[in-house]
Amino acid sequence: MPVGSRTPRADQRSHVKSAVGINVSDGRRQKQKISYNDCDMEIHTNIPLKNYTTMKLGGNARFMTEARTPDDIQKIYKNAKSQKLSIFILGGGSNVIVKDEGFSGIVIRMRIPGFEVISDDINNTIIKIGAGEIWDSVAKRTVDMGLSGIEAMSNIPGTTGATPVQNVGAFGQEIADSLQSLEAYDSETDTFVTLQRDDCKFAYRDSIFRNESPGRYVITSITIKLSKNLPQPPFYDSLQEYLDKHGIKIYTVDAIRNAVIDIRKDRLPDPKIMPNTGSFFKNTFVEKWQVDDLKNNYHDAPSFELGDGLYKIPTGWLIENAGLKGSLLHGIRVYDKNALVLVNESAKSYSDLAAARDEIIGHVRDKFRIQIQQEPLEI
Repeated sequence: MPVGSRTPRADQRSHVKSAVGINVSDGRRQKQKISYNDCDMEIHTNIPLKNYTTMKLGGNARFMTEARTPDDIQKIYKNAKSQKLSIFILGGGSNVIVKDEGFSGIVIRMRIPGFEVISDDINNTIIKIGAGEIWDSVAKRTVDMGLSGIEAMSNIPGTTGATPVQNVGAFGQEIADSLQSLEAYDSETDTFVTLQRDDCKFAYRDSIFRNESPGRYVITSITIKLSKNLPQPPFYDSLQEYLDKHGIKIYTVDAIRNAVIDIRKDRLPDPKIMPNTGSFFKNTFVEKWQVDDLKNNYHDAPSFELGDGLYKIPTGWLIENAGLKGSLLHGIRVYDKNALVLVNESAKSYSDLAAARDEIIGHVRDKFRIQIQQEPLEI
């Protein structure tokens, strides 16, 4: 969910039916017009994006509005295009960082609701979910229905529409496992389209929406297929360790959800208290020669063979063994319980965050000859 959202002041608010003239650089109205036809929509101006993102950094959005229906999306895009305004879709702001210069276009906060069971049989249930639904509320609701498939993705912040963009996942599950299709607005053709799972070209924390066609599609709903069977081991290592430690032998969806929530609370700081974006770095994929090189010098270095000559190296291990866990760099703390997490302790700008990020990447590269990558998107 957005953190620190507030009602704009009167001079930041513009209720639009036909046309408004706005110049947000000095807060005064000018003759520039932004037409929204007969769309009854409220446009806010000069909004601090740090109030809508969990890292609490960055500049302002020139314009901001909300979309509650797919038609809202289409109308906003048409009119923004006519005014040559760029657009950014913002969900919960939990996996986004904002540059100091802010965003000169219009930010659309995704608020499209919906939760509809469209198919139900003895083994599976298929559900269509609006892109604006809070993801953890969706996870809880499906667990309450006794359905398996996204229970290990519990307590992940943000909105449902964001999950396919980065193929969101946790503890061995990812949205690509359950997604059947999604509906989206295609801004290139000004049409609504349905994309099947394979069309999304999912990979680790990646998809067509982030890689091949960023900005082209606005996801308005997703359709997922969940199982009525109990979750089956083997589970992700840290999840299995928790289950064993707590003597949990019957693997219900409730048990898995509760375990995941406990683990996440221990490993990930609450962004309402300690500003962060969750895992700031992706796990790292390398070739066999890099694994061999690493293990020649660090025999206990963990690695996981993925096939096709690729191996996964936990990036948290690399950062920790570069001596950076717990370090304070430019006001950004490498979290002492999870080196993948960067906490904004006293940073004042995106530039501070970028300096800390680049220093961490440089230390890891210099020590291990491995390049690590940032996970959050940037505005």
